[in-house]
Amino acid sequence: MITCALTGSGDGHKKNPSVPVTPKQIAEDALRAAKAGAAAVHAHVREPDTGEPSRRRELYREVLERIREVDDSLIVNLTGGMGGEMLFGPPDSPLEFPAEMDFVSPTERIEHILELRPDIGSFDCGSVNFGDAVYATTPSWLEQMARQLREAGVAPEVEVFDLGHIELAKSLIAKGLLPSPTIFQLCLGVRYGAPATPEGLLAMRSILPADSVWFAFGVGARQLHIAGLAVLLGGHVRVGLEDNIYLARGVLATNEQLVERAVKIIESLGDKVMDVTAARRMLGLTAVQPGT
Repeated sequence: MITCALTGSGDGHKKNPSVPVTPKQIAEDALRAAKAGAAAVHAHVREPDTGEPSRRRELYREVLERIREVDDSLIVNLTGGMGGEMLFGPPDSPLEFPAEMDFVSPTERIEHILELRPDIGSFDCGSVNFGDAVYATTPSWLEQMARQLREAGVAPEVEVFDLGHIELAKSLIAKGLLPSPTIFQLCLGVRYGAPATPEGLLAMRSILPADSVWFAFGVGARQLHIAGLAVLLGGHVRVGLEDNIYLARGVLATNEQLVERAVKIIESLGDKVMDVTAARRMLGLTAVQPGT
């Protein structure tokens, strides 16, 4: 199965004009990715005028509605990771938080998911350093978010950036707060997280619950390498401009091209690309969520 991560929250749009910014562009890229072979799309939203990352519900709603108007079977995964970034002041005044810090309550991080009820909501399972920023969440906050997603009928995609995040997810599974089998996204190559190497991928895969459905992606130049390794190790694939803006060294990519390349990798390894019907069956998503 291929997931396409369409736009993310980084500055890729400043380097690659193909990174979609407006809801219309994001939805159109989702539909092109689906035609190229993606069974699911993972979406952030951006402020249409500036391209800066956004948490505005109306932008998520427009993306979802535009996709559903054309394709009501494509699996839509809306990010639940925005609003968790902590930025600290200088060492002598660390609690002088910069004005641009985007750090909100757990419910605020997923309020668009709870309202719009996409097929999947991403669930960032733990804290991690991102450069000088910290993506911060706590076990008790994750327990609350897991309960809310379960009550809304939205499947969580557990994003893990290091080994400890998997152990935290296991504790939530044991408490009945995450479904089993659990959907895991192994996030490799984020600075100060697990490395995008064969050893990094093997280490994370080796401690997953046995019945997990898992995907993996690598950031930057390692994206397509990790895609191939994931297939060889029995996992599924995520590609897209959120994680990598190049098709080859110096050659800017589109989301459609990255999905097409993932299809070639999968087929060259003797596997077949899963269609949406089979993907929904595997993930337990039998139909589009009511009210979306």
